Amino acid sequence: MSEPEANAPVNVTAKLDKKKSIILGVIGLVVIVIIFWKVIPQIGSYSDALAALKEMGVWALLLVAVAVVVYLIVYGFPFMAATPGLKYWPSQQVNQAAFAISNGVPAGGAFGLAVQYAMLSTYNVPGTVATSAITAVGLWSMFVSLGLPVLGVAALSASGGNLSYAWVAPVGFAILLAMIVLLVLIVRSEKLAMAIGRLGNSIIKPFRGRIKALKDLDLVEPITKFRTDMYGLLTKRWHVITVAQLSVILTQFLILYVALRGIEGWDQPGTSMLAVFGAFATSQIMLMVPITPGGLGTVDALMISLLQSVGVSAGDATAADLVWRAASYVPQIIIGIIALVTWFKKANERFAAVKPADEAPAT
Repeated sequence: MSEPEANAPVNVTAKLDKKKSIILGVIGLVVIVIIFWKVIPQIGSYSDALAALKEMGVWALLLVAVAVVVYLIVYGFPFMAATPGLKYWPSQQVNQAAFAISNGVPAGGAFGLAVQYAMLSTYNVPGTVATSAITAVGLWSMFVSLGLPVLGVAALSASGGNLSYAWVAPVGFAILLAMIVLLVLIVRSEKLAMAIGRLGNSIIKPFRGRIKALKDLDLVEPITKFRTDMYGLLTKRWHVITVAQLSVILTQFLILYVALRGIEGWDQPGTSMLAVFGAFATSQIMLMVPITPGGLGTVDALMISLLQSVGVSAGDATAADLVWRAASYVPQIIIGIIALVTWFKKANERFAAVKPADEAPAT
């Protein structure tokens, strides 16, 4: 790739199948309604949760607010870590805007991805750098989602919690290990990347005649391009990206723990942090079930059940989950909308500034 191509700004148009998006959105909405209307009342108690919430004191609510602020601040770090030279506020804008779209718009994941590219473009991030950053943040988020349940099951085991979900630990660990090994092999050398591409071609060969999308697919080229784009970033900044992603998930857990302890009463013996972490971390496996945005409903149902397995009452578990969900969801949607509005203004100003040059008459 030539230098002008590598430094060209990203120009992405979201290509969405409107019919498919609407169908997926409706399915997701129906699942959310069913879970909160029928499933959660079977394992929790909204009435007891409301009573528990009314008992929360001012200081307990203040601690939840502080935990939320810390979480929101940390949420701005991942793109800053994955994009050399990107400052904090642009990083915050990109991540929050993507959250608002992906979690607020039915089947908005693809559109959110396109917006990330476009936003990074207006911050003068070269195309290949933007591609690498978005890919790295997405990969590391998936790594965390797969790795947390492994730790969660261990924490539940130590806390005497429900181990009927213990199967997620070996499954999650196996998938995580396979993904990491594959990533390391691809990044390690171009020859290995090409060999993996050829192996992939051999695996999909029997399906080429049955699946139209696979008919002319050659995995060697995209895998080697992936290596070229990602090599510099991952070899130099993998540890920074890891710390940023772990900070996000751990501060999100902090909201849940502070909420539960505030409901139980800080002046009373309460559920241990290890037990709460076990329930929180194990429930994150439901993020891998792409039915609802952000695991809305699916994560909540499992978390409430697991909290009860470590001794939390149905009302307190439901109340803590509702506070956690609202506190980590609503503020981000609001901030994401603000980020989009301010970015649109910046983008319009930038495009207006370059328009006269673009429209100059030919000589």
